[in-house]
Amino acid sequence: MTVAAVLTAAGSGSRLGHSLPKALVSLGGQSLVAHAARNLLAARTAGDRHVQTLVVTAPAEHVAAVSDALAHLDVLVVPGGPTRQASVAAGLAALRSAPGSEDISVVLVHDAARPLAPPSLIARVVDAVLSGHHAVVPGLPVTDTVKQVEPGGPVELVVATVPRADLRAVQTPQGFSWELLSRAHATFAADADHESSAASDDAGLVERLGERVWVVAGDERAAKITTPRDLAVATLLLEADG
Repeated sequence: MTVAAVLTAAGSGSRLGHSLPKALVSLGGQSLVAHAARNLLAARTAGDRHVQTLVVTAPAEHVAAVSDALAHLDVLVVPGGPTRQASVAAGLAALRSAPGSEDISVVLVHDAARPLAPPSLIARVVDAVLSGHHAVVPGLPVTDTVKQVEPGGPVELVVATVPRADLRAVQTPQGFSWELLSRAHATFAADADHESSAASDDAGLVERLGERVWVVAGDERAAKITTPRDLAVATLLLEADG
């Protein structure tokens, strides 16, 4: 039984003010994708299991640049697809072709935009899958009051206040049994090529199968980097941990 991972690195860096993919933006002297890959490879579960095969999906035109950013790590970089779902599917296909793929029992799906997700969080997700929960996501309690509205204008009507106690803000890495995630992607492969039909995360794809998804405690360090402010906060977190 082995653990494998797919790390998606295809997000645009435009909202960070960069022309290159977000994954290649520097954080503390290293690219976001390098931080994320290093943390994945550093994780150790309670049974001393670790990620043995890591596939990184990158935009086809930037595969060489992402490979260079990860040259110091034992990873395989492959072209992604037009959507996140398609990119993960490409990563899974690469895993199937990798040596030892017949032994994969757990697969993680992570985003390079969450570069500081700590090894302890990654191990927590893997341990939950190994304990028999075949689809696991990390999540944090929602602290803001959430309103449901009728969208469509500069002033929107509130139709409900959503109770916070049973809400979680979901993060990555998400973990799955190899069989379940492979089946979910095979079943909904036709949805992968268009943003309007593609799943925004792999847990959502599993939910379409009618399968249960479980939540473990998330970590504030696994926050997503989208804006310059997010990058500044991540820099402070990195300095605090360093």
